[in-house]
Amino acid sequence: MTSDTLVRVDLAERSYDVLVASGLLDDLGTHVQHTLNTTTARCFLAIDDGLPDNTVAKANASLRDAGYTVTRSRLRASEREKSLDVVGSLLHDLAASRHERRDPVVALGGGIVGDVAGFAAAAYRRGVPVIQCPTTLLSMVDASVGGKTGVNLLVRDGAGNERLAKNMAGAFWQPALVLADVGTLRSLDDRTLRSGLAECLKHGMLSAGVRTPTNDPVDPDLFDWTAEHIDRFMSCDEPLLAELVRRNVAVKAAVVAGDERERNTGSGGRALLNLGHTFAHAIETLQELSPTSNPDDSPLTHGEAVLYGLVAASAAAASLGRLDAAHADRVKQIVAGLGLAFPLASLPETDALIVRMHDDKKVAAGKLRLVIPVGMGSCEVIDAPPPDAVAAGWNALRV
Repeated sequence: MTSDTLVRVDLAERSYDVLVASGLLDDLGTHVQHTLNTTTARCFLAIDDGLPDNTVAKANASLRDAGYTVTRSRLRASEREKSLDVVGSLLHDLAASRHERRDPVVALGGGIVGDVAGFAAAAYRRGVPVIQCPTTLLSMVDASVGGKTGVNLLVRDGAGNERLAKNMAGAFWQPALVLADVGTLRSLDDRTLRSGLAECLKHGMLSAGVRTPTNDPVDPDLFDWTAEHIDRFMSCDEPLLAELVRRNVAVKAAVVAGDERERNTGSGGRALLNLGHTFAHAIETLQELSPTSNPDDSPLTHGEAVLYGLVAASAAAASLGRLDAAHADRVKQIVAGLGLAFPLASLPETDALIVRMHDDKKVAAGKLRLVIPVGMGSCEVIDAPPPDAVAAGWNALRV
């Protein structure tokens, strides 16, 4: 693979390649063999139930042609199904197929399938190889890279009320290979593509502050470039989408290489990738929220919640005097231009939303940690943000 189709995630003995091009699934089996360099004969294929039949058939045929005996399991990609019960079912399927320690798990689908299958791979026999084959833009630029796997937990309070706590159980388990076939993006609807652009805009909002080993910014122009080409991304311009994925993966790879397990407790590190997510996680499981104000379009997707979260984080930063109000307005204009409605109808009261924000994994000693932009291209983490600033973030979604 050439430099224009490959991004290396540099993690010493856990390093791996991210391949980005159109048509890669045709040679999936060959890539798996080359990566693992073993004589294993089994492969477990975890499939997103929403994938087109031809995508599944292509991956399955390529693995079989390479000599693998393939066991398949289909997963429903929903936040409710992203659960310990589903991981348990996968583990039973792996055991029933006599999957061995060197046999790979191949995750074919969006981020939910990648997270669940990756967690199962981390747990089965205390760890088997996982190959991530993301088929959505969001999973290509975010979920498939970096080794975070996990599921949601259904939490019940003393009154018997239930809420989903996002990604509360999981493991760091780096893939052996990520294979991003941008040809699969042609099957996505506009809403799913738009959701992927959320993570791309997020990366653009922090990329100038991410450094290479030579201390150069990784991609300081990413935000402006992404905003400029949104229409071409939405029309599935494959060469441009491949460039988009590569540039975003390079940003995430640099962040992960510097802070693989999010142990940097200062103002930088992997926690910066949570820009917008503390707000997003508080609203994405609220079934009544719609990105268009049409109840038929509820609930929000993860990417739509992140888009609203970027607006909220920018407004909070402006309230604190850390971001020019014009920059915050620009973020909101771009998000609105993608078709998201303002105000966000049926948004709960701010106090209730702040309670939900405390389910975020970044909470420390019971206090929020919020990632905010401090310029178009740089972000920082602030501990215990003032309530007025958090409220300003939520209020930006009410107008």
